[in-house]
Amino acid sequence: MDSSNSSATPRILGEALYRTMVRIRAFENAAEAASQGGVSAYGQQAAGSAKVRGPLHLSTGQEAVPAGVCAHLRVSDYLTSTHRGHGHTLAKGADLARMMCELFGKATGFNGGKGGSMHIADFSVGMLGANGVVAAGLPIAVGAAHAQKVLKKNGDITVCFFGDGAINRGPFLEALNWARVYDLPVLFVCEDNRWSATTASGPMTAGEGASARAASMDIAATQVDGNDVFAVHETAARLVRDVRDGGGPRLLHALTYRVKGHVSVDLAAYRDPAELAAALETDPIARARGHLLSHGASAATLDAIENAARDEVDTALAIADAAPWPDAAAAFTDVQTIGAGQWH
Repeated sequence: MDSSNSSATPRILGEALYRTMVRIRAFENAAEAASQGGVSAYGQQAAGSAKVRGPLHLSTGQEAVPAGVCAHLRVSDYLTSTHRGHGHTLAKGADLARMMCELFGKATGFNGGKGGSMHIADFSVGMLGANGVVAAGLPIAVGAAHAQKVLKKNGDITVCFFGDGAINRGPFLEALNWARVYDLPVLFVCEDNRWSATTASGPMTAGEGASARAASMDIAATQVDGNDVFAVHETAARLVRDVRDGGGPRLLHALTYRVKGHVSVDLAAYRDPAELAAALETDPIARARGHLLSHGASAATLDAIENAARDEVDTALAIADAAPWPDAAAAFTDVQTIGAGQWH
């Protein structure tokens, strides 16, 4: 939702950001439970065991970044994501129940059950897709932004989410170079969650990281506390406006933390427990709730927002569990072939 020109009061806007974050958290908790056959932290019961199969990369703890950025986006804006893209997809406006169907591998999912967690796409809201290859979304975003510029898309922009691990891969530099050379309408958003799979990013990254590398290519970069949704929202408002106004590419470097392991079955035993405990003290949802309560929001209102998110996810779990599986013939569609695929 584009709220950059909204007349909403700060409290109402804050509650909208809070709603986005708790919906993402509720979805991630339920998806995690469904992948393990258990009960999520919010208490949602996954119907049966291991309903979500395959790798499941959770964005728990990173909710403030997509919430704060996507609040400024139009439906016609494009977005590219990562293998950890549930939050981006929801914040861009994709239907939560259809997302759950996709994770369950059902025919009613966004991609007919074929994409799963790492490859969700919903072109109807400008979500061009999550991606299982680290850094692969960067050149896709630049291509989309180049098309927007060539076609004169009336101020539409592309937002590209990527992780800190992606900046050590070639597509990052290639994409930033192309975006700067052609002054493309793209906002790069680095979700710096400190970990690249099971390796701490800091010791593996030369120099000062994403912001410094962007600046070296003449792309203005801004660092923000990625666990403060209000700071993200305020900073993203300015950067999105700059890009829409033809200012060329920008980079937002959001410092956040990945609470869960690399995948849902990863206990992250390689991580110092004290580091996780410290990160939990800055949980973005708890911080936002405290801020809203201190600025006039009622606990009852925030409780209602949380309960509504849990109810929505419970309903999505039931819908996904009851949804049909893809027909066997679907295995022969959406496949690149020299000729026409045949079902026998």
